[in-house]
Amino acid sequence: MTGMTLRLQDIEITLKGQRLLQINAQIEPGATLTVMGPSGAGKSSLLAYIAGFLAPEFQAQGEIWLGERCLNGLPPEQRKVGLLFQDPLLFPHLSVAQNLTFALPADVPDRSARVELALENVGLAGFAERDPATLSGGQKARVSLQRLLLSNPHAVLLDEPFSRLDSHLRQEVRQHVFQTLRDASLPAILVTHDAEDARAADGTVIELG
Repeated sequence: MTGMTLRLQDIEITLKGQRLLQINAQIEPGATLTVMGPSGAGKSSLLAYIAGFLAPEFQAQGEIWLGERCLNGLPPEQRKVGLLFQDPLLFPHLSVAQNLTFALPADVPDRSARVELALENVGLAGFAERDPATLSGGQKARVSLQRLLLSNPHAVLLDEPFSRLDSHLRQEVRQHVFQTLRDASLPAILVTHDAEDARAADGTVIELG
């Protein structure tokens, strides 16, 4: 699949009549747009609007384009937008392999082989039957990223995914995440408070007031 461009056209989000943000942006395949700003500036609301689950107390307008598709009005499951959050959000009652299998579309053949390859790609071969609770923070982050990729997204939203990691692990994981997104030609939007995250993303930065 050729990578797609994510375009935000005249996006405006308001809360109780107060404008939180106004953005125009174009994110090319493999590039990451970083959105920075204080709490309450609308960073997470922007991601929620793009993903299709903005809370009803917010008002939003503007068009979201992914390739030749306008995402406005589509339910979240049809938008092909993947999300990575602060917490890995692995299902505690499922094994590592079952967590990854959960993300695969139902019609994908050789599901076990796909899962094993995904684990090998992040240095976790042999971890398929492990309980997620036995994984380190970095291992959980890698499994979470692979689960996202197995869902075959066309764009990725990163909601401060490194903020719970210690400084050494944070550097390692964010390098892995951004390189993986570049290799997959996926456009991404990162929201963060951390200037180091923005530098690692190596793309355009928008600072909200």
